[in-house]
Amino acid sequence: MAEEGSERFGGWLEGSGIAGRFSLPSRILAVNILPLALLGGGIFYLDSYRKQLLDERFKLARIEAQITAEALAGATRERQEALLVQIGKEQRLRLRMYDAEGNLWADSFDLAEPSFEFDVAGDEGWGEQIARAMDRGVDTIVGADPIPDYIEPEVAKADAWPELRRARAEGLTQIQLRDWSDGTPVINAAAPVGLKGATLLTTRNAVDITNAVRTARTTLVTFFAFSLLMSIALSLYLARTIVLPIRLIAKAAIRVRLGRDRQVEVPRLPERRDEIGLLARAISDMSVALRQRIDAVDHFAADVAHEIKNPLASLRSAIESLGKVEDPELRSQLNQIASHDVRRIDRLITEIADASRIDAELTRAIFERIDVGELVQNIIGSREDRDENEQARITLVPSRWSALVMGVPARLERVVENLLDNAVSFSPPGGEITITLNRDAEFVTLQVCDQGPGIPEEAREKVFQRFHSVRPDAEAFGDHSGLGLAIARTIAEAHYGTLTAHDRPDGETGACMLLQLPVAKEQATA
Repeated sequence: MAEEGSERFGGWLEGSGIAGRFSLPSRILAVNILPLALLGGGIFYLDSYRKQLLDERFKLARIEAQITAEALAGATRERQEALLVQIGKEQRLRLRMYDAEGNLWADSFDLAEPSFEFDVAGDEGWGEQIARAMDRGVDTIVGADPIPDYIEPEVAKADAWPELRRARAEGLTQIQLRDWSDGTPVINAAAPVGLKGATLLTTRNAVDITNAVRTARTTLVTFFAFSLLMSIALSLYLARTIVLPIRLIAKAAIRVRLGRDRQVEVPRLPERRDEIGLLARAISDMSVALRQRIDAVDHFAADVAHEIKNPLASLRSAIESLGKVEDPELRSQLNQIASHDVRRIDRLITEIADASRIDAELTRAIFERIDVGELVQNIIGSREDRDENEQARITLVPSRWSALVMGVPARLERVVENLLDNAVSFSPPGGEITITLNRDAEFVTLQVCDQGPGIPEEAREKVFQRFHSVRPDAEAFGDHSGLGLAIARTIAEAHYGTLTAHDRPDGETGACMLLQLPVAKEQATA
């Protein structure tokens, strides 16, 4: 399921054109930074964390104001002042009492040393300034409601505080949030005291909330910045290790395609053991094989031109001479030469066309199980019916075991025919051609031996080269194209086999062609 989802996502990227618009380094960088961007969003989540802390502090302020008001309600003035001082020091609060007319008659900061002090704006360091700027930025992005500034009223009257006015009018505890100049919250709680109209105002500078949020935010920002830098560095390193080798390979491949430098080598990157190294070595091997194939085609084209040029020159000479010769016998000879050259050219073109399409046909062909013994027997019988063996006798020594291989019947038949044609052409009158068929665990071996002059050891590979032809003296010139054994070896190799030339195993004069093909695997039965 994960792989299917990945494929769908990749397909969506390709279909939408997103993957193709940006370079590979940009995409690597974007993929690595995206999770960090989501992590950076946690900075804004801290705003909800701040709101939760404030809500809890509002509840605490309400409870503190109500409990303090109840404690002050039945106490004497002296006791009330003592309670204001005590509670203020213990809870780090500023407590103020207002009488029924709204006049301030008691302030814990006047009765004793203040339990806390507001920070003076302008005294903070650069770290504090950055934190305040970050607070303002987050508030702007999340669209936080504006909070009024905390300003002490000029008149010490209860009506100067909106929360006190509401508490006096409704008889309920009221909470008001304000901001000090350094960005810390100031929480006021106004509560009625007793039944005679007195009110209590508590003030708390909740610096701890701001410090907690800023500490968490600073930690997150620091981690995010460090992770971002590491991610960028690793992304660039990753892009460098991937993109640069690919660019080198692409440049070399372009030069190979243009063909301007025959010595272009695609970097193999032997030190890379990953997929990039595998790709580099695969493309390098492919370019070498392609260059060899192109060279082979070039050589083949040159050989074809050379082989056709000779009979064409002979044909041209014969035709041009016909118009100048009046002797009937000589004209008949010239006609025979021209006819022979035409047949020779036709044979060459047929063989060349067949040799050219063998590779392409075999790459698309479907192999089937073939009994080589039965195939050879049919070929021998067919040749005898057509009288193609001249005066040679062909003897088949069959295998004791079934000789089954996988292949294309028509092409393997062509191999055997070419081997027999070659053996017949070199056999003396009345000579014997022996076909021996063997099989072991891995290969089916077909050996065709004649009683001809044999093949020198230094020439045993040359006989498989295209247009290489050393024919018997008695054979008419041009009756063979020199492609028969080359075609036979090509077909053998396309069947994952081999075709080689050897001496006769019995020490007699003659040559043996050895064809080896892999044994067909046994088919599984249901």
